[in-house]
Amino acid sequence: MAAGSDLCKLDRAHTMPPSVALFLWFIFLVAVFHFDPAKERRVSVALWVPVIWMVITGSRLPSQWIGGHGTIAGNALEEGNSLDRTIYSVLIILAVIVLVSRSFKWGKFLRRNSALTALLGFALLSVLWSDYPFVALKHWFRDFGEYVVILVVLSEPQPLDAVRTVLRRLFFLLIPLSILLIKYYPAFGVLYSYWGTPEYVGVATSKNTLGSLCVLSGLVFFWDIATRWPDRKEMRTKQIILVNMAFFAMTIWLLSVSRSATSRICLPLGCALITAAHIEAFRRHPGFLRLLSPTVYLLYLILAFGFGMSGDFAGAVGRDPTFTGRTVIWNAVLSAKTNPLLGTGYETFWLGPRLLHVWAQTGAGINEAHNGYLDVYLNLGLVGLLLVVGFLIASYRNICSGLKVLSSLGIFGAATWTIILFASTTEAVLKNSLPWMIFLLGAVVVPRGLRSGARAYDFSGENGASRPRESQRWRL
Repeated sequence: MAAGSDLCKLDRAHTMPPSVALFLWFIFLVAVFHFDPAKERRVSVALWVPVIWMVITGSRLPSQWIGGHGTIAGNALEEGNSLDRTIYSVLIILAVIVLVSRSFKWGKFLRRNSALTALLGFALLSVLWSDYPFVALKHWFRDFGEYVVILVVLSEPQPLDAVRTVLRRLFFLLIPLSILLIKYYPAFGVLYSYWGTPEYVGVATSKNTLGSLCVLSGLVFFWDIATRWPDRKEMRTKQIILVNMAFFAMTIWLLSVSRSATSRICLPLGCALITAAHIEAFRRHPGFLRLLSPTVYLLYLILAFGFGMSGDFAGAVGRDPTFTGRTVIWNAVLSAKTNPLLGTGYETFWLGPRLLHVWAQTGAGINEAHNGYLDVYLNLGLVGLLLVVGFLIASYRNICSGLKVLSSLGIFGAATWTIILFASTTEAVLKNSLPWMIFLLGAVVVPRGLRSGARAYDFSGENGASRPRESQRWRL
């Protein structure tokens, strides 16, 4: 009833025809891209490749935009779509061309990121025991493209500027477009359940993916505000902060209509960590900051699963003790026949008899375990799960290198790492997803010697010695 009431309010809020709203959105988009006070002129045009990839990952596949929402069926997952494959292939080729033109040294990169190399290598090896080897191989190459386009960002000579540019472009497009679709184009922006209850999805495919989009958008703009706050009296910085606040407000509104309980927890957690990084006490003792996220997550695991308080936590955020039916899905997928050690093969659990088995217990349309760790276990077994955990630990060690000097990317990496940990308990984000891609921006290590135009390695992972470290200027 509450959701239906919200929809009526949105309908009454229409003050113009949809075509006029679309035209105004386009004008707004062009203006914000062109006049953005934070626009950096030192970044390359190649950054549009990861922007386009992230736009697709954070919204819908090109074929879904053309064909509407639709239900993802087993044969669709197996066969894929030629349009989607073509676009992904073109983006991967462009990204490879960019890296080749920058003389990117793959050997050094893979050795420097050995945990990630082991994970990707095992995922590729799992093709050998998959029931659907060709499908597993296609999925692996597509998802490998994620890492290639991320390297386009991190191999820029000024990676902090590149990360900011990519993320601002991404959310400048997706956040206002989601509002437009929900308010003026509900055929695209709103889904309806069997009982007719509306679910606001915007550019995404579900309320949960819209919630994830909002968490990341809110985190990015909050992080940028906090980073620039010491210079807020400067005119340009003041303009940037005002733009950030406007988009943060839009994000909060979208988050409220998405009704994603997980997202409502993750955004405050990420913002709290960013705030802590700017408090004088943590600046003097950065070791406490490095321990903050792992300690909070470990405490959550002990209370939720060691003392059986998961249902209490769910009720505290307005969710039923079954996590909105997730425990039913977890029981169903665990009852399916898989190899506990090696899994079913990369991204092939949700195919054939196993898919039908899960659908028989949960209803058609389910195509993820709604738990990142469980999803990895189903596809890659205990070995794959240990490799993912190893990568998370190794990536946090890399992030902590930035936290030692309180670098901007170190702070951002710690916040996204925290969100990944908590979101993975109820969402499958440890794979081809926008949260995972943005997490990689802070988790993957690209030494300065591998960057375009770089001359020396900067352990903080930022712009090098040509600029004063931002940690020297941070004050609250």
